[in-house]
Formats: sequence, C-alpha cells, structure tokens
Amino acid sequence: PVTVQAPMTVQAPMTDLDPSSGPSLAAPRAPARALTEKDAIDIWIARWLRIRQKDLLARYGCDSRRLYEIWWGDKFPASRRKAADAFRERFPGQADRTDFGYRRIPRSAPNPTQIDLFD
Repeated sequence: PVTVQAPMTVQAPMTDLDPSSGPSLAAPRAPARALTEKDAIDIWIARWLRIRQKDLLARYGCDSRRLYEIWWGDKFPASRRKAADAFRERFPGQADRTDFGYRRIPRSAPNPTQIDLFD
C-alpha cells in the first residue's frame, strides 16, 4: 500500500519589516484620490517651504508623476500664481526670501574635448 503525505506549509517568521506585525516607521499613506486645485496650491506652498517630496507623496497618496504635472504646469497651470499669493498671505515674513519659480537645471551637451583627457 502506498501512503501519501499532505504537503507541509511553511510560514515565514514575522519580522519588523512586515506591515502586519505592528506599527510602521513610515509615514501613513493617504488613500489614493484625484488631486484638486486646492491640493495643487498646497503642493506649491509645500515645495517653497522645502517639505520633502517623500512626505508629499505620503500626504496625498499619489505617484510622483502627479506632483511633476503640477510643477511643470501640465495640470492646474494657474495654481502657481494662486499659491504665490496664498504664500504671501500665510507667511509674510518668508515671502521676500522665497523664490516662487520652478528651477530646472539646464542640461548642456557634453564637452567634445572631454574625451581628449583619455588620449
């Protein structure tokens, strides 16, 4: 007679990295939702206050592409101007020290003589 044993199931041990094992060190993530113009204004203000992008992503529960759509003016193009006005009202002491632009670092073509260093 042949006897068949049931397969054994092995459970992984619970670790500190397992989200179901207890409190997490990461900031709580907001439920995913569509961003509004009010959110866009608050995102601009947070940028000028130097709040980390990671914290913004956790607060709004969105992908980083949604933030860049706002900062590049693809979504809510008037939000930057409205945010600058709101920033001046909320933080009058910091308004004169804040750059209200979005700074892009221009990329230049590589220097053609750079390769000469290795010849």
